[in-house]
Amino acid sequence: MDLIAILLTPIWLMLPALVPNSAAVIFGGGPPMDFGRSWRGNRLLGDGKTWRGFIGGALIGVLVGAIEIAVSDPLSEDHFGFGPTGTALAIVIALSVGSMSGDVLGAFVKRRLGLERGQKAPFLDQYDFVAGALLFALVLDSGWIADNLIDDNAWVGLIFFLVLVYLIHRAVNIIGYKLGKKDVPW
Repeated sequence: MDLIAILLTPIWLMLPALVPNSAAVIFGGGPPMDFGRSWRGNRLLGDGKTWRGFIGGALIGVLVGAIEIAVSDPLSEDHFGFGPTGTALAIVIALSVGSMSGDVLGAFVKRRLGLERGQKAPFLDQYDFVAGALLFALVLDSGWIADNLIDDNAWVGLIFFLVLVYLIHRAVNIIGYKLGKKDVPW
């Protein structure tokens, strides 16, 4: 595989995990997922994690993945790395729901650390959703993770992707802040 393909493959495959968090901001609002409950003096998740945001974000991630599958070579059993159609759809759902679940778990950890909504938590803020997406995909099909993100030179693309995630996360949050969708630019 050439270097360009190695670097672009993880971006293509992880789009269903990248998109949900931004979509959640657009679809968010309504009752919080923790229904206002606290544990040991801190909210479980906080007002920033809502059912509408979680479901809307996950659905948009699945839609993005379905579009990727549809535009990939329809005669190919591989669908540009996603695998056969059934596996591809399952992976897309795992990545999307895993992404949102990782974000929710990150909020839970932040609250346990005594951090309020909007407070910085370096690395946790940037990578909680990636960890959730990869964990869900790993549980579903560990071979998919190995084949596409680790084996041969694929790990180089994964490292590139992780660096890119940090930069994308920063840029998207600044844009969201300037558009009035976020209270803080991080």
